[in-house]
Amino acid sequence: MAWAAEATAARKEVVEAESPDLTIPPLVPQAVKEYTRREHHGDLFLDPYEWMRDKESTRTREYVAAQNELCKTRNAHLAGLRETLFDELKSHVQETDMSVPVRMNGYWYFARTQEGRQYAVQCRIPVKGEDDWTPPEVDPMGAPGSLKNEHVIFDANVESDGHDFFRLGGMDLSRDGRWMLYGVDTEGDERYDFRIRDLGKPVALDPEHASEADLPEVFKGVGGACFTPDGEYVFWVELDDAWRPCAVWRHRVGTPVDSDVCVYREQDERFWVGVGLSFDERNIVIGAGSKTTTEVLMLPTNRPEGEFQPFIPRKTDIEYDVSFACFEGAGEHGEDVPLAVVYHNAKNPNFEIDVIDMRDHEPPYALGEGVCIAQGSPYGCERGDEVAAGEDEGDSLIPNSRQPITKAYVNPANPAILQGLHGLGIEGIAIHRHFVSLAYRADGLPHVAVMPKSLAAEDFAAGRPWRFTELLPPSLENDWDTVAQDAGELIGDHGERLWAADETPSDHTSSSDGASDDHLPGETRRLYSIGTGGNPSYDAPRMRYSFTSYTRPGELHEVDPVTGEDRLLKRATVLGGFDPREYMERRVWITARDGERIPVSLVWRRDIPMQDAPMFITGYGAYEISSDPSFSVARLSLLDRGVLYAVPHVRGGGELGRAWYEQGRRLNKKHTFEDFVDATIALQKAHLADPRRTVANGGSAGGLLMGAIANIAPQVYAGIEADVPFVDALTSILDPSLPLTVTEWDEWGDPLHDEDVYRYMKSYTPYENLPEKGTPFPRVFITTSMNDTRVLYVEPLKWLAAMQERGFDAIAKIEVEAGHGGTSGRYKQWRQVSYENAWCLDVMGLR
Repeated sequence: MAWAAEATAARKEVVEAESPDLTIPPLVPQAVKEYTRREHHGDLFLDPYEWMRDKESTRTREYVAAQNELCKTRNAHLAGLRETLFDELKSHVQETDMSVPVRMNGYWYFARTQEGRQYAVQCRIPVKGEDDWTPPEVDPMGAPGSLKNEHVIFDANVESDGHDFFRLGGMDLSRDGRWMLYGVDTEGDERYDFRIRDLGKPVALDPEHASEADLPEVFKGVGGACFTPDGEYVFWVELDDAWRPCAVWRHRVGTPVDSDVCVYREQDERFWVGVGLSFDERNIVIGAGSKTTTEVLMLPTNRPEGEFQPFIPRKTDIEYDVSFACFEGAGEHGEDVPLAVVYHNAKNPNFEIDVIDMRDHEPPYALGEGVCIAQGSPYGCERGDEVAAGEDEGDSLIPNSRQPITKAYVNPANPAILQGLHGLGIEGIAIHRHFVSLAYRADGLPHVAVMPKSLAAEDFAAGRPWRFTELLPPSLENDWDTVAQDAGELIGDHGERLWAADETPSDHTSSSDGASDDHLPGETRRLYSIGTGGNPSYDAPRMRYSFTSYTRPGELHEVDPVTGEDRLLKRATVLGGFDPREYMERRVWITARDGERIPVSLVWRRDIPMQDAPMFITGYGAYEISSDPSFSVARLSLLDRGVLYAVPHVRGGGELGRAWYEQGRRLNKKHTFEDFVDATIALQKAHLADPRRTVANGGSAGGLLMGAIANIAPQVYAGIEADVPFVDALTSILDPSLPLTVTEWDEWGDPLHDEDVYRYMKSYTPYENLPEKGTPFPRVFITTSMNDTRVLYVEPLKWLAAMQERGFDAIAKIEVEAGHGGTSGRYKQWRQVSYENAWCLDVMGLR
């Protein structure tokens, strides 16, 4: 499109001669229309921009360059604001820092970051002895390798030299710590080159020469890899032409890669495969799974050249996982009791956990065998009516699938902490030598519970519910969330107004975060995320867990499961005078058009009244992925300028369990879009947000959400930021040769073979449903990457061309060297988010 630049230059010369003070808007590149036929189920679609799929063609590359130039010119006036936002973000970050050391076998491992350097440096220190479970004190401001016996094992700043993009795609270590297996992606296409490094060689500990310790064998363009504990074998994952992890290969270290043996190949194109070690490192595990079906195959690590066997053969629409542990010395004569712990949804769509005493009989085992120790709520689920027990007798006439998702669930087999919860989903269990942890989801938030292993053994033997204790995040001294007062919906816990002084909330909103009616002393009532993490050792005496919220930076804690003593190991440092007490977070519920109640998280600066405020509203709503609370330093620049940050937890995500997901996928997908629009309108009608200053944001499947809401409700959004957006969904899902398409049929439906799915997807896919020229439409800003393998660049480019052809204000920033996650390197990422936020603030009129 060189003609566009030439025409602009010529026009500029003429006009400047006539009026030198006049600013000339840049010409929008006009894409050539060259129609491609797509015909299915009697429907013909003539696609004018499918030619852009030819990534290497000159005209595609010229078009990309012209669009990038347009974006650069259109956003040139924001250069100062971008730099201000970058400086603000940077001023809050402790650039030189380190992670809390984690013990794995004979070493403490940790990562250091240094001011001015893009990537973290991986380091380790030998443990002092078998009973050394106290992390070593390391100066976070010290240079990598500065501590006695500290060794740098991987410096990505050195390894990335000469590459515009760099991502570490996995790292594994042999049990003795000598051999390191690591994977690197330098294109952004999520194909990793794995190598083996001998950390026993002195040169390996010198970052400048570390690669000289690499063995000659290289596993090129693979999806992942793992060691056997002794480091003698590598199992790696092959990717097919559609980027599907399709097979597992075995490699004996020290032999040529071309002599490797394929040990498993998945023939069903809906399934992905992965490989790793079981937690106890006794088995090599292959996991095969589609969106709705999984299977686990196992091979003892002491027989790496043996044949993998299914733990339980796959069954359509059944997901399961298995781990192994034991109750040490809990047998009748003091012997260990070996256990298989099976997590599955064969009987309950929101999953259950069964513990099998493996002394009873030899494998194979069956799903549902053993003792059920936790079970999710079946209410509202498609297969909820298959659950045979656990409901109140009074509800027996109402099928579980028709019960409200938010109805309290009671099951006498469940632990006491799970009784009466709403949207209960079981997410997993971990059994260590000294403790057991349980992860579950309820009331739209993640939860973690813990108990001493000795009590678990007693409860298992007695056949009674296990006595878990929920971990409650610690509150801040003198914080607003530590005192609950009876107050109406208009007034917060300390008298602060949640709504406009002269307005009442719309009938479509209500306050329902549980904060004002639980009255639990000392309990935080923030919208938190909590999860176990940093517990790779089976023998650790204490359990680590992490906590964060929209307004609280991440914290890492260590809890003693016997005494309950909770110790803060690290709180993320936020510089620049940041005080979490200056920010508020609340959850409201809006009523969607079909009557379902949708949770919406709100975050704002406490001293700025939320009345007709500018709003940044973001969502996802797919793959049962929950948009849980998390802290963001970049978000502070928005909040400090008076922006209301909102997250509608729309259906299609997993916030309220499996039923929430099922109501927003396949032939229910439009609920995702409607929930988001209805939440936006409710907040605007309550005069919390101003539609003239409302900007919506979403990425990937959330980018599909952005395209859909722009089409169906353009009047309620001033701007739309769509990141790597999945906006030509029907074209992609119709083509099995494209990356990931066949595996996506379980999520979106199969429009290739099902006419109903085809018609339904055609009715919402953004590219094919743009309004006519002249229709009021929000400003649109797109980000995409040429090497993205999940959402191909061609989708947002075609959408961009179609919008510009209609005269809509749409621009795109297109990364040439990046993938689905955007740029790599923390400073590059900070500049990228500053670029995006500057555009959003400009739309809001907050420059």
